[in-house]
Amino acid sequence: MVWCILVIGILLPQSLAHPGFFTSIGQMTDLIHTEKDLVTSLKDYIKAEEDKLEQIKKWAEKLDQLTSTATKDPEGFVGHPVNAFKLMKRLNTEWSELENLVLKDMSDGFISNLTIQRQYFPNDEDQVGAAKALLRLQDTYNLDTDAISKGDLPGVKHKSFLTAEDCFELGKVAYTEADYYHTELWMEQALRQLDEGEVSAIDKVSVLDYLSYAVYQQGDLDKALLLTKKLLELDPEHQRANGNLKYFEYIMAKEKDTNKSASDDQSDQKTTPKKKGIAVDYLPERQKYEMLCRGEGIKMTPRRQKKLFCRYHDGNRNPKFILAPAKQEDEWDKPRIIRFHDIISDTEIEIVKDLAKPRLSRATVHDPETGKLTTAQYRVSKSAWLSGYENPVVSRINMRIQDLTGLDVSTAEELQKDEPDAFKELGTGNRIATWLFYMSDVSAGGATVFPEVGASVWPKKGTAVFWYNLFASGEGDYSTRHAACPVLVGNKWVSNKWLHERGQEFRRPCTLSELE
Repeated sequence: MVWCILVIGILLPQSLAHPGFFTSIGQMTDLIHTEKDLVTSLKDYIKAEEDKLEQIKKWAEKLDQLTSTATKDPEGFVGHPVNAFKLMKRLNTEWSELENLVLKDMSDGFISNLTIQRQYFPNDEDQVGAAKALLRLQDTYNLDTDAISKGDLPGVKHKSFLTAEDCFELGKVAYTEADYYHTELWMEQALRQLDEGEVSAIDKVSVLDYLSYAVYQQGDLDKALLLTKKLLELDPEHQRANGNLKYFEYIMAKEKDTNKSASDDQSDQKTTPKKKGIAVDYLPERQKYEMLCRGEGIKMTPRRQKKLFCRYHDGNRNPKFILAPAKQEDEWDKPRIIRFHDIISDTEIEIVKDLAKPRLSRATVHDPETGKLTTAQYRVSKSAWLSGYENPVVSRINMRIQDLTGLDVSTAEELQKDEPDAFKELGTGNRIATWLFYMSDVSAGGATVFPEVGASVWPKKGTAVFWYNLFASGEGDYSTRHAACPVLVGNKWVSNKWLHERGQEFRRPCTLSELE
C-alpha cells in the first residue's frame, strides 16, 4: 500500500535542458549554496588581483624614486659601477619579470569553477518560467505591482526588492506571450521607478516603447498616443515611435469620421482591439478559485457554524486511541471535511521527507483533450510514492489512517500510473476517500480549496484532513472537487493517501439513495 508525497515550492518552471527543474525548495537551496561558492571563488580572484597590483605598485614606487634621482645627474649616476650594473640587470631581467607578472592571468581558478558550476545553472526557459509564476501569483493573490516590487508580501522573512530593470524584464516576458495586460502593469512600474530617480541600465525610451504598444493592444488609443508623444519628447528620431504616432493619429481620425456616419455599435466594431483587463489564460472557474486562495470564499451562516465541533476521536473504540484519542475538528459540513490535529510527529515527518527526497519527480495532471497524464505550467510540484514495506514509520502511519477512518488501506494505489484508465488496471475501484497530511507550515498561500462549495482549508504542520470523494451509494460527490493554491511565500509539503472502494464493502456499506 502506497501513498504519495508532494512538495510544492515557490512556483518555478520546468527546464527542458536539465534532468530536473527548479521547483523543489531543496534544489533551490542547492543553487543558493552554488552561488555562495562562486562568490567565495570571486573574492579569491579579487584578492589575487589585488596582491598582483600591490606588487606592481611597489615596483613602480621603487623605480619612480630611483629614476627621479638618476635623471637629476645621469652621467654621475651611471658613473658609479654598481648603478651601471643594476641598470643593466633591471632592463635585461627585472623588467621582463614585471612583464610576466602583468600578463599573468589570475582568473584561471575562478573561470574554472564557474565553468564547472554552470552546468547546474537555470537557463532562459527557467528564467521565463519564474517570471510567469510571479505573474500567476500576482493574479491569484490580487497583488499590486508596487507591493511586489517593494517586497511587501505577507509572511516574508527576507525582504527583497525589484529594480526597474527587473520590472522591465517581467513586462518583456508578458509581452512575448502577448499578455499585454501584465505588460502594461510592469512597464508602468518600471517607468514609475525611473521617474522616482532610480539609476538603471534601462532607459525610459525602451520602457515607453513597450508600454505604448501594450496599451494600444488593449484598446486604449488615447493613452497609447499620449505615451508615444512622451517617448518622442525623449527621442525625437525614434523610428518606430514616429511610425506609430502617424498610425495612431490616422486611426483616431478614421474613428471620428466613422462616428459621424454610423451608430455607436457599428463604430465600436471598427475600434482597436478590445481591452482585456485580465490575464490571457483566464479560465471560467478561475475567479472563484482565486478568491478562495485569498481567503475570500463563502462564509458559513451562524446556523451552519454551530454544527461544526471539535472532539476527541477514539476510532470507534480502537484500543490504540482509547487512552490517547485523536483531536478532531470539523472544517466543513457539506461535504464533510475533518481535520485531525497533532496526528503526525515532527520526527515522522522528517523520516518521510528523507525517504521521498531522492525520488521526487514532476507531478502530472489529466489532460482533458488527449486523455493522458501530462505536466502543466500551472502545477509545478514534485511527487514521490512510498510503500508501507519500505520503512516501519510509513507502515505505522498507514495503520493510523486505517484505525481512524475505519477504512481498509490495503487496496490503496500500488503505484503512480501514467495511463488515463489507471484505476481500472488496479482493479480496486474508484477513490472512495482522501486523507491529506500537511507536513509543513506555509508562510502565505498554499490552501486546499473546494470551488463547488466555497471551502478553503489552510496548511498546518502535523495535521491531516479527511473527506469522502464518493457517496455511500458509490456515486461521485462532485462537491469534493478540489485544487491546491500556489504557495506565495515559503514551501509546502503534503502527503496524500487515496483509499479505494475495494475492501470497504462492510466497512462503509452502500445505501439505496444515490446521493447519500
